[in-house]
Amino acid sequence: MNARLDYFNAAPEGFQILLQQEQYLKEQFEQLPNLSLTLWELIKLRVSQINQCAFCIDMHSADALKNGETIHRLIGLYAWNEMPLYNEHEKIALGWAENLSRNSNTDEQEYQSVISAFSEQGVVVLALAVNAINSWNRIAKTFKPDIGSLSN
Repeated sequence: MNARLDYFNAAPEGFQILLQQEQYLKEQFEQLPNLSLTLWELIKLRVSQINQCAFCIDMHSADALKNGETIHRLIGLYAWNEMPLYNEHEKIALGWAENLSRNSNTDEQEYQSVISAFSEQGVVVLALAVNAINSWNRIAKTFKPDIGSLSN
């Protein structure tokens, strides 16, 4: 299947903004306490699973494996809250990502848990990261790029 159109070149300035956001998020996940590139990939993959974005699932699975993630943890991500494979910070971040992606209300206890685990700046960065992957999922589902074109 071919992509519906060359969406990057149809609106290059818009995609430049999204790519700059990705660079900002990468830097934040590298620098802030309790955030990591591993966690960022888990969030991108879990949100893509929720949104059933095949392109992004393929890409972020491949990226996570390239960055040292294990296949066991990638498979277990579908049931992360029931598996002992994820540390407490990962579980808090994945729960936050799921709530934001499903547009669920976040109760005060969960909100305070996320603040305690990641700081105010970290919570904002997590929210931006979830927003970013939700945006990319919707773009990929709309324009249907070839699956596997980036992960091979």
